[in-house]
Amino acid sequence: MPVTELRDKNEPYDVIIIGGGPAGLTAGIYCARARLDTLLLEEAVPGGQISTTTEVENFPGFPDGILGPELGERMLAQAQRFGLTIAHKKANRLTNGEALKQIHLKNSELTARAVIIASGSSPRKLNIPGEEELSGHGVSYCATCDGPFFRDKNIAVVGGGSAAVEEASFLTRFAKQVTIIHRRNELRADKILQEMAFANKKMSFLWDNVVEAIKGDTTVNGLVVRNVKTNERREVPFDGLFVMIGQIPNTGFLENLVELDERGYVVINDRHETSVPGIFAGGDVHDYYYRQAITAAGDGAAAAISAAKYLAELLDK
Repeated sequence: MPVTELRDKNEPYDVIIIGGGPAGLTAGIYCARARLDTLLLEEAVPGGQISTTTEVENFPGFPDGILGPELGERMLAQAQRFGLTIAHKKANRLTNGEALKQIHLKNSELTARAVIIASGSSPRKLNIPGEEELSGHGVSYCATCDGPFFRDKNIAVVGGGSAAVEEASFLTRFAKQVTIIHRRNELRADKILQEMAFANKKMSFLWDNVVEAIKGDTTVNGLVVRNVKTNERREVPFDGLFVMIGQIPNTGFLENLVELDERGYVVINDRHETSVPGIFAGGDVHDYYYRQAITAAGDGAAAAISAAKYLAELLDK
């Protein structure tokens, strides 16, 4: 990403968008196209989590699918065509002043009349050897996104909650066999989900075990598991691993500024407004249920439209 010269805090932007995934980039397209003076802050690679996905088959407009990084690059190029300014910066803190919002960076401060929070969420990781290296190459955190790539494969799912069991059940549409690996000897999922899982002939269970390493050179070919009761370690062959132990919304920089729910996700109304006037949100930072690129993009559009209307009302006062 090219170096962007940022303004002094005394020269406010109309809108600052925090996060460059599908929600943030779509918000950027809408804001820039509306001729709002807009800056997008993204600390990593534009595209968000789709940039770590090898192929996206379910985003409208790409009948043959598209590589995740390419989809992110196309969104970026479209936003920049309308004049969106993008900076490779991390928002460390967001505060609310009388007239302006303050975004605190590492060594500087920016101001804006409106802010769109699109900082997304991060999958909880196992933090074990092989996980980072094989992410996107047999290690996945989204069954809906990547399930079709595991047709007739033998795969494992780590987790024991409702989300893990739902995702594992979904994966049986494609995989030859799905094994749930859980550190306990019973699931924490809703009973009806458990009943469905136990009745599914393509699902099996590895109880009282944790995954300690992921094996493979270019793609996953096995897992090292340890029995928590006996401490016995062994390597089990698998073609893929889905880690389903939850998501962490990226809201640490908000410091209790806007209302969050019990999970830590940003609470919004039907206009994508947060509890603080002039601050909007969209994408995975508020959505713990769908978590799809297309729904995040829709959120970004809605948040941008609401931000534009908010700014128009400010000018009328």
